[in-house]
Amino acid sequence: MAYVTLNHPKLTLEGAEAVLNAAKSHAARMGVPMIIAVVDDGGYLLAFARMDGAKISSVDIAITKAVSSAIRRQPTGPVLRGDEINVLASLSLAIGSGARQISLRGGAPLMANGECVGAIGVSAGNEEQDAEVAQAGDHDLQHGAAGNRYQRLR
Repeated sequence: MAYVTLNHPKLTLEGAEAVLNAAKSHAARMGVPMIIAVVDDGGYLLAFARMDGAKISSVDIAITKAVSSAIRRQPTGPVLRGDEINVLASLSLAIGSGARQISLRGGAPLMANGECVGAIGVSAGNEEQDAEVAQAGDHDLQHGAAGNRYQRLR
């Protein structure tokens, strides 16, 4: 068994800024000023924007959505039991993680070569708007200019 793995993809600052800019553009087209955070795979902030007019109360929420999505490797949202929201599990997730996880939609993992390289968190709209803007940022990484730029580190 190997002690070290090689060629683990990492989200660069340039990639994080491309994701951020795609999300900002989408939010502007929607006419909804947003708070947008992009983190690396460990949940540490790489890029951030508070659009003019966005609710200041959403700053921490956007960052928490990004962190939660990165460390869970999945989009944010309520914990479900079948088709029903499991309120106890959703609240326990936030409490048990020291508020590093959140059950509100608007966080999306950023994937490259099948691995999570970071996440985007968006807040200040309703949950549907937040999730849509997050997906726009992720879409740019997957299909836009940022998605075509891979660099092999030595």
